[in-house]
Amino acid sequence: MALPSPIDVPTGAQSAPALAFTVEGARAVQYAAVPTLRFALRVDSGGAAIRSLMLNVQLRIAAAQRGYDEGEQERLSELFGTPDRWSSTLRGLLWTHTTLVIPPFQGETVVDLDVPCTYDFEVTASKYLAALQDGEVPLELLFSGTVFHRDEAGRLSVSRISWDREAPYRMPVAVWRETMDFHFRGAAWLRLERETFDRLAAYKARHTLLSWETALSALLDRAEHAEKEA
Repeated sequence: MALPSPIDVPTGAQSAPALAFTVEGARAVQYAAVPTLRFALRVDSGGAAIRSLMLNVQLRIAAAQRGYDEGEQERLSELFGTPDRWSSTLRGLLWTHTTLVIPPFQGETVVDLDVPCTYDFEVTASKYLAALQDGEVPLELLFSGTVFHRDEAGRLSVSRISWDREAPYRMPVAVWRETMDFHFRGAAWLRLERETFDRLAAYKARHTLLSWETALSALLDRAEHAEKEA
């Protein structure tokens, strides 16, 4: 009887390890090129020997799983409307996708899952996170991908990770704020259309204002004064 070739890689879900995932913590990465969160991810293979794990991770914000004070409700009105409508509009939000390759391990391992973050307030998740003052962000991490392992016959096998693999985690809001402060302490980014920027630049030059912040403050002061006079 001919033996299987060493390069034969059987595929199938029957002998796939039942992987379990747990998030044990999160912290800001201080010296990353962009704002980055680092999650401590525990992977349990149920005792199986894993040769490699190619992991796809979807991060979602389970917005309905926490309460909000009046200030947060006001800041979140752009996303969910007024609080009287939240029973139908408060919903989960997609934050981001990321990938991770996990090296060989047996039983369980803890790995760093790095998630680059954006401070672009055109992104829904950024709007949501910036609106929170304290407490926790209820997260859901959904996993998929490919696991390389040995089957019962000792052959290298490739299996898909079950679609129901997930891990909840309540991330302190302070961790996200610390992540942003490493790069943008005391500041925020605002993206403008070119035409709007040109008008702002012309206003700044016309009034010999020294900075963009001074120009915006002057315009806001004028608008607030007009509202009071109306």
